Amino acid sequence: MNNWLRVCQYWYNVQIGDRFRWWEQNRSNYVIPNGDFCYISCSLPPLELRDKPNFYSQKKLLPEKKKDLTIVRHSGELLDFSIVPSQTLQDVSKRVNLAFTRFIKGDTNGSRSGKPRFKNRYRTLRIEAQAIKIKRVEKNWLYLQISKLSGWLKVRLHRSLPQGFSLKNILITRKADGWYCTLCLDDPSVPHFTPDIIIPTWDNSMGIDAVLYENDYLATSEGDKLPSVKSYRKNQKQLAEISQRKNAKKKGSKARRKLAKKEGRQHQRIARARKDHAYKTAHALVRSDKKVFFVEDLNLKGLRKRNKTKKDHKGNYLPNGQSAKSGLNKSWSDASFGQFFDIFSYIAEKAGAVVKKVNPAYTSQLLSYRDEFVFTDCSIRSYYDAIEGIVVNRDVNSSINLKRVGLELFPTINRRSGKITKSKTDSTTKEVLAVLKGILEANALSSDERG
Repeated sequence: MNNWLRVCQYWYNVQIGDRFRWWEQNRSNYVIPNGDFCYISCSLPPLELRDKPNFYSQKKLLPEKKKDLTIVRHSGELLDFSIVPSQTLQDVSKRVNLAFTRFIKGDTNGSRSGKPRFKNRYRTLRIEAQAIKIKRVEKNWLYLQISKLSGWLKVRLHRSLPQGFSLKNILITRKADGWYCTLCLDDPSVPHFTPDIIIPTWDNSMGIDAVLYENDYLATSEGDKLPSVKSYRKNQKQLAEISQRKNAKKKGSKARRKLAKKEGRQHQRIARARKDHAYKTAHALVRSDKKVFFVEDLNLKGLRKRNKTKKDHKGNYLPNGQSAKSGLNKSWSDASFGQFFDIFSYIAEKAGAVVKKVNPAYTSQLLSYRDEFVFTDCSIRSYYDAIEGIVVNRDVNSSINLKRVGLELFPTINRRSGKITKSKTDSTTKEVLAVLKGILEANALSSDERG
């Protein structure tokens, strides 16, 4: 399996390099305008001019690669392409083509990805059903026979296989703690699911605010707060110690490889703890029996972006607050709200609910039951209203406003002047105050029980 991964990694990088070379040799930055047309000049020797490499042209090179051993230039290593199933090598070509297509044209939504990079580690092998035979299925074990692999592949099943399924392909992945096999099955007995159309109302909906403050992770419009896990923060010191010990060892030594594996296991535990927390939090929200969940449409990439540099008139760099921003960026990455929202949407869809993203503009500043900007500074975490006699929490107030935005009950605010032009606050004042006063009564009861 390791030899297969090495061959696939080399084949992936060869195709990436070939496309980069064609890209650089068959383009020119000199544009000669002539009226309404532009002529692009490109002076190249006739021998170097060739067609643009694509999936089919690169896939046709595989039969020649399999005839003899391939020498890796920088290391002198000999690789044998004939030991890997042909469908697996073709899948590598398909991945290269997909990476370049998303880089140049974008995906189905039109969003383009970054420039494809060379892989220094290849992790997943895709094997089609033509190269697989199921030899035996037991209670907790599955025995597979794969083409060009001697012996049987023994797979531990984490759940039983359905009756009457057909195997389409498998994905074999090498991780820090071992090998994992993912089976893609086709079960004709599974019915086609058509979700019902849900009309959001005040009673069947919930607003959820991403908090990221102290030990709070989320705040709901029902007045609840869910805790965070902070898996990276808790293991940061131990991870740094392992990294320092690894960097002190000689490159290529056995001790360095051993510490690198230990470092990978530590990163794996952090990622798994974060994912487990996301699933448990999503299930806790779905158990509220709400049908519509309104969450913030956050620009997570912009929130983790570095501050712009500042220079004086002499060109010297000035403080730009990046030292404090680095800690905030680390907290945003550790919270992993992007992963949580994806998992939450999946869990909610299975329960017959829906997750909708709404614009969070002004939701953290405006009071939810009165058209008044109260939380103008991030340091203001609570507000005491002497008129109503209640203490309003900033995060709960923001989650209620997100619910109002989803129900189209949030006031219209002029972005230039900051003034409210159209208000529907009076229609939800009674419901909002009932929630806030219910939180106050619940806190009073809990303090009496502690006393």
